[in-house]
Amino acid sequence: MKLGQLGELKSEAEKHHLVGKALCLDFANTLYGHGKAPVHEYLFDYRDLVVWSHKAGILEVRAAERLIRIAGRRPSEALSVFHRAIALRELIFRIFSAIAHDASPKPTDLAALNTARSEALRHSHIDRTTKGFAIDWDEKAALDRMLWRIAVSAGELLVSENRRRVRECAGHTCDWLFLDTSRNHLRRWCSMRECGNREKSRRFLERRRKRTTRLHHRQ
Repeated sequence: MKLGQLGELKSEAEKHHLVGKALCLDFANTLYGHGKAPVHEYLFDYRDLVVWSHKAGILEVRAAERLIRIAGRRPSEALSVFHRAIALRELIFRIFSAIAHDASPKPTDLAALNTARSEALRHSHIDRTTKGFAIDWDEKAALDRMLWRIAVSAGELLVSENRRRVRECAGHTCDWLFLDTSRNHLRRWCSMRECGNREKSRRFLERRRKRTTRLHHRQ
């Protein structure tokens, strides 16, 4: 079954571009414009959260469909999980936006991430597999199970050397986060095709406007 069959219409969650190169950063990027305009939201309800989690590789199709069915029977719980997801998203953005700008995350944000990570790890265990061992997650029917992986991803990135490669897009209005894995570590935009070209066009038009203004004043 294809992803699109999880919903009647293709949602914003399915259209979201995964450019962060880290699960937690991609999740932070499900909002374009944290506290500034323009704003573009990709998650509007619990179903969107599940659809995005499938797209990001957290949930297989069957698991996603099961959670959507359970959410239909427990709407209040699903809504509560969705609100927690948005709070976690903003927490991750604040922490890694600070890191990207060579600042220290707020102690209260670190404490909140520690709480989310500790809660997530309570639900994990190590299983033997045909190839060795792997981490798996308990309570397959838990509506918040996707949040566990996201919280752990944030903790792992924060304590790794890769945190030094976290960048915030230099686009005029974009604030998406990403890992700069370029050879010279000088990547400036979340996507060259989108923000990079848009920013170059904006700067070109701005330079042309200034030249036109100077010529006008000389006449």
